[in-house]
Amino acid sequence: MADEATDVVVCSVRELDARGVRGFVIGAGDWPLRGLVLRDATGLVQAYVDRCPHAGHPLALKDHDFLTPDRAFIQCSSHGALFERDTGICVAGPCPGRTLRRLQVRVDGEDVRIAPPV
Repeated sequence: MADEATDVVVCSVRELDARGVRGFVIGAGDWPLRGLVLRDATGLVQAYVDRCPHAGHPLALKDHDFLTPDRAFIQCSSHGALFERDTGICVAGPCPGRTLRRLQVRVDGEDVRIAPPV
């Protein structure tokens, strides 16, 4: 569970409603945590590390461009792998059955907060 003392606000709920997804970076230097947050089919907010399990690179080539045009799936821009929004499981492409790494997320009023992994 996310801890209010260590978690970080990465966006507002309104941004998710407007865009469908939002990328974020926590930290600095050579290895900051890069991730994405979105709402799943039931409306719950989900968060994943922005790293393709096939190649280890970021999913989006452009800021916040993580979804297929119909917003049905998370898509890797490099190899076209498709991931379920609800589970992060790859359902098409070079890494079927592998999953995106889930992050702890909570909604606090209008704020979407992420607990950085330790």
